Amino acid sequence: MDFHWYLDIYHGADYFRRWHRLRECSGTLLNHKASHHFDLLNWWVDSDPEEVHAFGALEFYGKNHEFRHTHCRPCPFKEKCQFYFDMTKDKRLMQLYADNEKYDRYTRDGCVWKEDIDIFDKMAVQIRYANKVQVSYSLTTYSPYEGFRIAFNGTKGRLDFWMHERQPWPMDNFDEIHITDNFGKAEFMKLPRIEADHYGGDPLMKDKIFRNPSAPDPFHQAASVRDGAMSVLIGVAARKSIDSGKPISIAALSDIVPQPQRPRS
Repeated sequence: MDFHWYLDIYHGADYFRRWHRLRECSGTLLNHKASHHFDLLNWWVDSDPEEVHAFGALEFYGKNHEFRHTHCRPCPFKEKCQFYFDMTKDKRLMQLYADNEKYDRYTRDGCVWKEDIDIFDKMAVQIRYANKVQVSYSLTTYSPYEGFRIAFNGTKGRLDFWMHERQPWPMDNFDEIHITDNFGKAEFMKLPRIEADHYGGDPLMKDKIFRNPSAPDPFHQAASVRDGAMSVLIGVAARKSIDSGKPISIAALSDIVPQPQRPRS
């Protein structure tokens, strides 16, 4: 499987303005952001991750710039900084954050070039599952567009899916699926875009938790605590792999034994 997630210069940059920029607070985006993506992978593969090898670097944000300040509102470089964020235009953010800075000293519009940023802004992760599926995953935080591509490579063909969230060119209201046989036909499908939060996942999750916990779940989409742990463990393993330069076994991080088929919740 090939799985590539793109955070654009608006969404991606926002993680480097806030508390996420510090490894001690967020565990890096391999935990805070990518754990959601690993959760999807675990469900698609229907197996437990077994070993992780990763690379990562901070090559764009943080100290990789010629000027910086504490945060955007008083910044003397606001006229020339492409990442200047004018929080004063958002009444909600001003009331929620700016009005309370005197109490918590937290700045919502922190500078994306601050030298204390110590998380990665580009990540590449290789995952081997207990059922021997291999995954190549990447996360880029400074892309010109937002969305993801996923491809399932099989011995008889390939399935590609591209989900667009934001892009600089005109968008239609569809996402794309391509199914290609090795020695047969190619099929192209357009799926109507789901506008609900997190691609329609939030309403389903809220219904399952609050409205009808006993609702049928034929595709086993409801996640257990174990499912959550396995997605987080991929992020922890990836971070440790980047730090050490070595592959990391999931079994070495927890007493959870990876299973060829993901246990049902």
